[in-house]
Amino acid sequence: MTSKYGVFLGLDVGRGDHHALGLDPQGKRLYDAPLPNSEPTLRELFGTLAAHGRVLVVVDQPATIGALPVAVARSCGHDVAYLPGLAMRRIADLYPGTAKTDARDAFVIADAARTLPHALCRVDVGDEALAELEVLVGFDDDLAAEATRLTNRIRGLLTGIHPALERVLGPKITHPAVLEILSRCGGPAGITKAGRRKLRSIAAAHAPRMGERLVENILAALTEQTVVVPGTTAANTVLPRLAYSLKTVLQQRKTVADEVGGDPRCTPSCPGSAGPDVDARHRGQDRRPHPARSRRRLRLHLLRPPRGLRRHRPRSGTSIRGEHPARSGNRKLKRAFFLAAFAALADPTSRAYYQRKRDEGKETQRRVDLPGPPPLRRHLRHAPRRSPLPGGRHPSRGLTTL
Repeated sequence: MTSKYGVFLGLDVGRGDHHALGLDPQGKRLYDAPLPNSEPTLRELFGTLAAHGRVLVVVDQPATIGALPVAVARSCGHDVAYLPGLAMRRIADLYPGTAKTDARDAFVIADAARTLPHALCRVDVGDEALAELEVLVGFDDDLAAEATRLTNRIRGLLTGIHPALERVLGPKITHPAVLEILSRCGGPAGITKAGRRKLRSIAAAHAPRMGERLVENILAALTEQTVVVPGTTAANTVLPRLAYSLKTVLQQRKTVADEVGGDPRCTPSCPGSAGPDVDARHRGQDRRPHPARSRRRLRLHLLRPPRGLRRHRPRSGTSIRGEHPARSGNRKLKRAFFLAAFAALADPTSRAYYQRKRDEGKETQRRVDLPGPPPLRRHLRHAPRRSPLPGGRHPSRGLTTL
């Protein structure tokens, strides 16, 4: 078997140390030893192996703990690829032994690169802008999870001590006026003590249109319950802190959205695009904008069934409603497109398409999914050329849907 590479270097990456194993095209071991996760040692190893010919560096994790070896290998001019975890485990079953050691994993990676090159995946060309976007989007995901946790905690406390008040504040818990009232007044006892005048002044500053109605609903809810539930005193102390924490998290999300929107590479060109935050997730999840490959790799066909086929529920004689939703594909990218489908209704073409499907009697889920594919197909055609879509317009930067 001929190969353009003289060395196949498998790296089983780790937090502090990697295990490196180099093979020549005939399978002879050229290097087999632990390797500290530092740039000088990596450069020394790559320089030593380069004397045997062109080097292919293969890792089992190209991000996080494997980011430094990938960056150093690229700076040295070597090709980089990675072996996905599932493929690695299946290939490892073909070798004798069941022990899972770093040395064995490094050998499996290197030998798979030598004998099964089709199992390797290309590591995307380094792009500082995309790397920064991934960090920002990942941080936004953490903030979103924290905001959800705080929201659930606040609503849970209100439900336990005053259900009527939770029914008023719960649906609007992330509104600035509601958070300001909770952070400054606390729980039911503090809100009652604050009085109508103070509540109106707080609400008017943060909710000019709905402030009066919000205050009246709060006061009406407070009169529905006279009994004091155990734990109310502690909740009155905790609620202001939780509300302040939630305000801080939401403000950080707005700051991240502004930073993402300021990146010129996240300027949406698709008509009705949901905004720079959705575009950032799209670019972060799809670094290979080839139309056909992107559709197959990301399984965008799961967003909608084939044309001419209606939805049906398969039944068999041994199962009762045993169907389950598909869990394959790139969930983050599909969610970004799903959110973009809502905003696409602002475009006249997508709106007409949506209305036509509505007149055909399509259910809500199908009507939301359907506006997406025509703009997406146009986007995939224009993505390789990096040219704006015809009729594209920039939405408001204030729209944050993620």
